[in-house]
Amino acid sequence: MSNETVVEVRTGDGWAVGSLEGLGDGYGFRKIRKGLGVQAFGTNAVVMPPGYSSGWHWHERQEETYFIHRGTAEIEFGDGSRHRLAEGGLARVDAATKRRMHNVGDVDLVYVCFGGADGYVGRDGVAPEGEARVSGPPGAA
Repeated sequence: MSNETVVEVRTGDGWAVGSLEGLGDGYGFRKIRKGLGVQAFGTNAVVMPPGYSSGWHWHERQEETYFIHRGTAEIEFGDGSRHRLAEGGLARVDAATKRRMHNVGDVDLVYVCFGGADGYVGRDGVAPEGEARVSGPPGAA
């Protein structure tokens, strides 16, 4: 195990790790799905400078969830409503709902979008027998 912080994408048997920085620089899209080899759903990050807005868009099938990683956003819907989201903010949007994102803060807006179709597969996490799925900090007794 390395104490080195991962930047560039690294892969192994059944896993991939990386960082937004390792997926590109400047403004625009960071292709997380492609970079990490995600197969089950779409996921991208967007980096947007202060005062900028994305274009309107919607989807044919894909529901999306947005997570505000850095900055302050307003998400605007086709019905004219706008909702301010700070760091840690979340939004879920049906496929056909028209939407766009605005950077209303003083710093770069970084948000991550996850999209998928065809439903939730249910809770299917498994832990080894006798082990908890959550434990304390590394090195804790």
